[in-house]
Amino acid sequence: MARPPVKGEKPLDWVGSSKKDFLAFPEPVKDEMGNALGLAQFGGKHPSTKPWKGQGAGVFEAVDNHDGDTYRAVDTVRFREVVYVLHAFQKKSPSGIRTTRTDVEMVERRLRLARQDYEVRYGKPKK
Repeated sequence: MARPPVKGEKPLDWVGSSKKDFLAFPEPVKDEMGNALGLAQFGGKHPSTKPWKGQGAGVFEAVDNHDGDTYRAVDTVRFREVVYVLHAFQKKSPSGIRTTRTDVEMVERRLRLARQDYEVRYGKPKK
């Protein structure tokens, strides 16, 4: 059973398979990234969160390392009423620190889906 929202807390909506993918992370990673997402719901920013490059303002990634692996959760706080989790993945880049094109394209697609969902549920975002 879901708990009622706390005053000032935006709901967290998961796009595509992001929740299933997030839940597959190791427990310590889920704890740390869960804290980061929780802060985003209240308008805050966790120390492990940084801007996601390429999508402009309001798209962030939480990054955590565990047992030599890097995990990321990408969310957007662009929308007044809700925080969307766009993608959750284990970074497996064959070329150093660069994020794979597949993951970048996934974030782009899911950001479009989030915008469409928001417009249906809440109307066009205020600029």
